[in-house]
Amino acid sequence: MADPTRRRGRPCADGPDRPLTVQALDRALDMLDLLSLHPGLTLSEVAQRTGLPASATHRILQTLALRGMVERCAATQCWSVGPSSFRLGAAFLRRSGLIARARPILQDLVARTQETANLGILSDGGVLFVSQVESDHPIRVAFPPGTRASLTGSGIGRAMLAINAGPAPDAACPDLARIRRQGFAFDDQGRMAGMRCVAAPIVDMAGRAVAGLSINAPAHRIRTRQVGAIGAAVAEAAARLTAVTGEQLHL
Repeated sequence: MADPTRRRGRPCADGPDRPLTVQALDRALDMLDLLSLHPGLTLSEVAQRTGLPASATHRILQTLALRGMVERCAATQCWSVGPSSFRLGAAFLRRSGLIARARPILQDLVARTQETANLGILSDGGVLFVSQVESDHPIRVAFPPGTRASLTGSGIGRAMLAINAGPAPDAACPDLARIRRQGFAFDDQGRMAGMRCVAAPIVDMAGRAVAGLSINAPAHRIRTRQVGAIGAAVAEAAARLTAVTGEQLHL
């Protein structure tokens, strides 16, 4: 007998801790996420990594391809994300205008430090890199838009954690108090051997860190004695971006 207390038109959940999902859609989104991180996979590689039969994988990829979400290279038969995926991502970023406002500030930061500058946002409990201005050095560190990193394993992530975690100590990142005090984070080859990073947070109107700027370079080009000056430049750039973004910064 139907429950008379339940309002009509509202489906029952599968359980107290299981939200309602559409399995086919969930699988398609898994494939999009996979291809965003690992472009250029064959059909069999996508099937293997998602744990789906090749036939089901092919149907989902074909459906996504019809909508421009993925595309297949005719020469290699490899799959990658398509232009429609880019449009969706761009729509998300346009909500705040963050990238457009950040571009001249990133360019100025590169001019001041002569190193590559990055913009990352807080996304799914980690850092999503969304924009980059590269230096002119032939050897440089690149984080293309779409690259992800953990909060504790990246300079931008630790800079945001220092603001959002509050004064309580964090065992995974014990230097948060120092980062808050000096206004920037310094990653000394923690994410990648031979690379150093200096990062500062960007905060919204509520004082919550939602993004960050960083300078990345080979370790031999960021000497220990330079960290303070570079950190001050990055922190100033992050403060400028916070100021010009204002109330529109909602990520």
